[in-house]
Amino acid sequence: MALWDKVKQGIDKAGKAAQDVFDEGKLRLDAYRAREQADKAAEALGYAVFRAAEAGGDLDADARARLMDALRTKDAEARRMETELANARAAAGMTDTPSPAAPTPAPEPPRDETAGPAAGG
Repeated sequence: MALWDKVKQGIDKAGKAAQDVFDEGKLRLDAYRAREQADKAAEALGYAVFRAAEAGGDLDADARARLMDALRTKDAEARRMETELANARAAAGMTDTPSPAAPTPAPEPPRDETAGPAAGG
C-alpha cells in the first residue's frame, strides 16, 4: 500500500504544480490585457491632444477629463494585475525573472558607422 500512497502523492503534487502554472498563465494574460487597455487609453488621450493642437486649439475640458479618467482607471487596473502577478510569483518562489511591472532597459540607438571616428570629435 505504501507504493500506491507515494504514487498518489506524486500525482497530487504534479496536479497542484500544473494548476499553479495554469493559474499563473491566466494571471499573466489578464495583466497583459489590462496593460494593453491602459496603453490604448493613453493612445486615445494622445491622439485627442494632438488633433486639438493641429486644429489650433486645446482639448476641451470635458473630453480631457473623460480621457484622463479612463486612463487612470485602466492604468490602476493594470498595476493591480501586475502586482498580483508579482505576488503570486513571489509566493511560488519564482523570482528569477522580472515582473511585467519592472521597467526594461531601453535599447541603445544604432550607431552611425558611416561617419567614422573623426565625426564624433
